Amino acid sequence: MRFGTTENQQMIADMLKTFCEQNIRPHIMDWDQDQVFPVELFRKLGELGCMGVLVPEKYGGSGFGYSEYVTTIVEISKVCGSIGLSVAAHNSLCTNHILMFGSEVQKQKYLPELASGTHIGAWALTEPNTGSDAGNMQTTAMKDGDEWVLNGSKTFITHGISGDVAVVVTRTGDPRTKNNSTAFIVERGTKGLLAGRKEDKLGMRASETAEMIFQDCRISDAQRLGEIGEGFKQALSILDGGRISIASLGLGIAKGAFEAALQYSKEREQFGKAISSFQGISFKLADMATEIEAAELLIMNAVFRKANGLKLSKESAMAKLFASEVAVRTANEAVQIFGGYGYLKDFPVEKFYRDAKLCTIGEGTSEIQKLVISRELLK
Repeated sequence: MRFGTTENQQMIADMLKTFCEQNIRPHIMDWDQDQVFPVELFRKLGELGCMGVLVPEKYGGSGFGYSEYVTTIVEISKVCGSIGLSVAAHNSLCTNHILMFGSEVQKQKYLPELASGTHIGAWALTEPNTGSDAGNMQTTAMKDGDEWVLNGSKTFITHGISGDVAVVVTRTGDPRTKNNSTAFIVERGTKGLLAGRKEDKLGMRASETAEMIFQDCRISDAQRLGEIGEGFKQALSILDGGRISIASLGLGIAKGAFEAALQYSKEREQFGKAISSFQGISFKLADMATEIEAAELLIMNAVFRKANGLKLSKESAMAKLFASEVAVRTANEAVQIFGGYGYLKDFPVEKFYRDAKLCTIGEGTSEIQKLVISRELLK
């Protein structure tokens, strides 16, 4: 495993630090308060190569690996978890699903626009009554000649309204049977695809989360991703990489909260000296820094395995589990260090505190990560 930062990673970090300070930080609380999904910002991120980090250059992407991808998500999330979440979902779910399982024709058609940020991607698996129980999904796809007819609904879908292209996992067999699901690419504007309710969330409010509704939505068989019945297998593979994404999101939020708390502790004085000089505060900072470092090492281990084609279900689940919980603990301690000011929206840690919780839920709860880890251990 390689330690340290590569030249590419440093270049990305420097570029995004400047970009985020100029284009994201000034608008964070306005977007958060009004739940604005800033579509034009993602066009700009596309121009920087951040919307197709893993996409090969021949399809218009940056052609980088997971090390550079992690740096991208961490640096954006240090400033705003909402934007980090949307960039992660676009890259690792929708775009990566087409990259990994799409035909050459599908890759040439969709990847350039997704990588440039011209199109926003969505990925639809979760349903109102099926989260972890994906084998029992109710959204179906029925074959009708050379077409498929989709019916049902998806919930908690990032970019469910604004997404131009969605990868949708449907049931094409009997409930809870093997090989009973198939994935399709569905374009916005397709007849029978309706936008449902936009969710009013605790945190990550600038990242759009909404329902997708399918009412006799007809699509060509050319929109099918891979073979019939392989949808859930594809989704599990995508989620292995997706766990690295959410772990990176959590790491970025933790780093942002920690840096804000560290700086504040040096500036805030009580009894004639900076509060960082008090053991009660300095020990909190020490714990936060140690857990952040440990989370980063777990992510690096998962990235190493991904880059070398090694099995990583356990390692990515460990990284996601630990980094997401660290994000919550770090944000909580950051609020505590800020004291009463930490409870105010005028200071940054209040938002980190709200955003962090999603990391322990999205793309598999902490409990599901423990299930994955324990199953791998007990094989």
